[in-house]
Amino acid sequence: MGAEAEPFAVDLNKPLVFQVGHLGEAYDEWVHKPIVSKEGPRFFANDFLELLTRTRWWVIPIVWLPVVCWFVSISLRMGVAPPQAAVFVVGGVVIWTLLEYSLHRFVFHKKTTSYWGNTLHYLIHGCHHKHPMDGLRLVFPPAATAILSVPVWTLFRIISPSSLTPALFGGSLLGYVLYDCTHYYLHHGKPSKGFSKHLKKYHLNHHFRIQNKGFGITSYLWDDVFGTLPSAKAASK
Repeated sequence: MGAEAEPFAVDLNKPLVFQVGHLGEAYDEWVHKPIVSKEGPRFFANDFLELLTRTRWWVIPIVWLPVVCWFVSISLRMGVAPPQAAVFVVGGVVIWTLLEYSLHRFVFHKKTTSYWGNTLHYLIHGCHHKHPMDGLRLVFPPAATAILSVPVWTLFRIISPSSLTPALFGGSLLGYVLYDCTHYYLHHGKPSKGFSKHLKKYHLNHHFRIQNKGFGITSYLWDDVFGTLPSAKAASK
């Protein structure tokens, strides 16, 4: 009988994206053993592709807040009263919190075993769990956000009046900006007390203790609603 094949081992000194797919069923265990370092790994050998994976946190509000204002102004120019537009903006923020929770729980934490499944998962979220302190890969690159926003815009056009769709979408985009900035702060900020300190502890608990619970980032509202709050005992550690 021939000797068993050695399990694939990732070389952290080489670009990672096209390696992780070879882990197969071992990928899920590997990606949830975090490496705590502010220096992130290299993803691609190609310098241009590598550049596209790195985004500084302040790029997010600079790029998207003017877009938020533009969408809200469309509703106002279509005759929507400011108070009504404000209600739909707030509604968009609330809808975003549900999207944030749903994407994180059902897409970003979907278990994969195939080569391309592992590769895609690593690109969109696995890299963050493997290197949670990589400050240049904590927020979504604007190009990726623009692509993902298309189905959201399409959904809002279906469920809301045409004059209010821009305000609703602008609100959800504002919710996204708050989410990405909050997420960066929870990893690299140093809150000393209050809700922000509790939220930081709650999120880092998700990374380092119970990774199948605590999917909310900006709040734990939907974790409470859908029963994915970590136990009080685990959260207090």
